[in-house]
Amino acid sequence: MSDNILQLNEGVIHTEIQKLVKKTIEETLNEMLDAEADQLVNAERYARDEQRQGYRAGHYERNLMTSAGEVKLRMPKLKGITFETSIIERYKRRETSVEEALIEMYLAGVSVRRIEDISEALWGTKVSPGTISNLNKKVYGNIEEWRNRPIKDVYPYVYVDGIYLKRCWGQEYENVSVLVAVGVSSDGYREILGAAEGLKEDLESWKNFFVWLKERGLSGVKLIIGDKALGMTEAIAQVFPNAKYQRCIVHFYRNIMSIVPRSKVREVVKMLKAIHAQEDTQAAVEKARSVAEKLQSMKLTKAAKKVEESIHETLTYMSFPSEHWLRIRTNNTLERLNREIKRRTKVVGTFPDGESALMLVCARLRHVASHDWGTKRYLNMAHLIQMMVTEDGEIID
Repeated sequence: MSDNILQLNEGVIHTEIQKLVKKTIEETLNEMLDAEADQLVNAERYARDEQRQGYRAGHYERNLMTSAGEVKLRMPKLKGITFETSIIERYKRRETSVEEALIEMYLAGVSVRRIEDISEALWGTKVSPGTISNLNKKVYGNIEEWRNRPIKDVYPYVYVDGIYLKRCWGQEYENVSVLVAVGVSSDGYREILGAAEGLKEDLESWKNFFVWLKERGLSGVKLIIGDKALGMTEAIAQVFPNAKYQRCIVHFYRNIMSIVPRSKVREVVKMLKAIHAQEDTQAAVEKARSVAEKLQSMKLTKAAKKVEESIHETLTYMSFPSEHWLRIRTNNTLERLNREIKRRTKVVGTFPDGESALMLVCARLRHVASHDWGTKRYLNMAHLIQMMVTEDGEIID
């Protein structure tokens, strides 16, 4: 009985069915195109008719992506009349939707290899890395326009940071920084203010970045929050002289922990947190003084020196409303964005040039900011306005 059992190769059957469906779709569409051509000409092929609007002039081939795969269309050529078909309009709409889906997948963090596999499964044709690259270039113009848009609102709080990526420079691969700025507007919402290639996080890079933001309209800056990157504080003083600088306390802790023995890290962290748990600047400074003395007694001389030299720039936030302290004393809002960027750029690896790196970073920033991140109120700015209003009812600049 076992000899009479029929065994089916599912893979072969699926392939043959797909070929049959593809061929049927191809034949049907070509018949529809010829019928549309006859209607436009107002006469059948080779017929002599006084009401004829035009003449046939052969065919040319054009590919069309369908759910069964890529088919070849025999497009009619006409003389004396333009051939317009609803099939081509549907093709254009489908082509656009496919392109948008591919770009969205790429910007969402899907690897190029994975996009190839997905495109083959969905549309029957594998999309090459070159095609994906060309599609992304189409959105570069929109991204560049968004990146250079005018800044119209007032942003009292501005977070800045740099993220390092690998790029090709003069046929050699090296690190390059992308500088990013996020602002909290006068109504309390966060917005991506700008991103620019910084080459290196030095005075010149930060100065150019801040000047670029200012030229686009950034104003009303009261506090700039960031890590103490090389040249940042000097650039702030030159471009935004009325703005105060807040050093991220998390980066400050990390900087001190780098010179503290592992066995004493937990104890030192508790001591540092006690400084920033004080109710005002004076109490925090006094606490920092006692912490420095304690570190000296623990023979952590370098750590004690860092606390004495840098504690004041970590306490600037205490000059602002206490309701804002937790969110303006760290650079966490940008750190989360940077992690999202690194997750995406890690898939890419090394960028061929600075433009592609910057465009992908900006695209990812715009994508994140357009969702929940940028649509939720971050701070109640009424507290800041109330602090800035004098007894005469005037706002302090």
